[in-house]
Amino acid sequence: MKLSVVIVDDSEINLTLFKHLVARIEGLEAHCFNVSEQALAWCASAGADLVIVDYMMPAPDGIAFMRRLRSMAGLEDIPAVMVTANDLKEVRYSALQAGATDFLTKPVDKNEFIARIRNMATLRRNQRLLADRAALLAVEIAAATATIAARERETIFRLARAAEYRDPDTGAHITRMAHYSRLIAAGLGLDAAEQQLIFEAAPMHDIGKVGIADHILLKPDKLTADELAVMQRHAAIGHAILADSLSPVLQAAAAIALSHHEKFDGSGYPNGVAGEAIPLHGRIVALADVFDALTSDRPYKSAWDVDLAASYVRDQTGAHFDPRCVEAFLGAWDQVLAIRRRCDSDALCA
Repeated sequence: MKLSVVIVDDSEINLTLFKHLVARIEGLEAHCFNVSEQALAWCASAGADLVIVDYMMPAPDGIAFMRRLRSMAGLEDIPAVMVTANDLKEVRYSALQAGATDFLTKPVDKNEFIARIRNMATLRRNQRLLADRAALLAVEIAAATATIAARERETIFRLARAAEYRDPDTGAHITRMAHYSRLIAAGLGLDAAEQQLIFEAAPMHDIGKVGIADHILLKPDKLTADELAVMQRHAAIGHAILADSLSPVLQAAAAIALSHHEKFDGSGYPNGVAGEAIPLHGRIVALADVFDALTSDRPYKSAWDVDLAASYVRDQTGAHFDPRCVEAFLGAWDQVLAIRRRCDSDALCA
């Protein structure tokens, strides 16, 4: 590992001597400056691993140089040795406060110089090794976290598809409505992380259907009032399955499961809440879910034309659906149609 050593002294003799001594230490490359302002400019642009600076110089002197060096990004902690002919404690205190790591006193003893600079170089190498290791660990952790997140997403999608296959819906429904949900979230100005969260959580909206008996869930005819009441329990069942998870995705999915059948005017279920008392994720998924259900073939109905479904959505603005969600959804109509084309099968589309 080659280290860059910046030497600053207004005396050419001292610069020549220090450069010669630095050359005797393996792995160091010296850059000499007799004007401190030029040395600061070099450090700002090229950086440095170790600095040797004289105390008594034309402005900026060693103390001022040190303060400005320590204000530069990435140079706050590099070893910096100040050379001074003054052994007054006040001078050393000022140098330490400015950021000096060590001192050398003129006339410089060659052996002491080499020993101190070698020690400073060892310190800097260790700093860089630690920084490199920290960066490597950060990359490894990010990769491992991404792998875990990807597995969690796949598990959620496949569990959601399992729930969907218990009723007449198709697996493609959860994929499309997840994409619609993300599209609405984007139109509402939610940040990328929140858009991704709702994309991953939305497919679990009907997971509670696993708790509904087949003779009700799969009934091809209209449900009786009692059967409808049982069917509506799937919202609370889904919430109970997902609630109290440590996963942010499943926490969001729990709220969606409970609230995606609520209506903006308060006439929905299970709790009859209205307006912005309904969680935003639930309001988003309510629209995405209904639109895809309307435009999909089911055993009990044919798919609606997309324009007819869009007209229904407009008519239900403020009643079933949050007006802001409707505006975001219809405002991205070309993307809605693109999602329908891309996600027209059970395959998980990108």
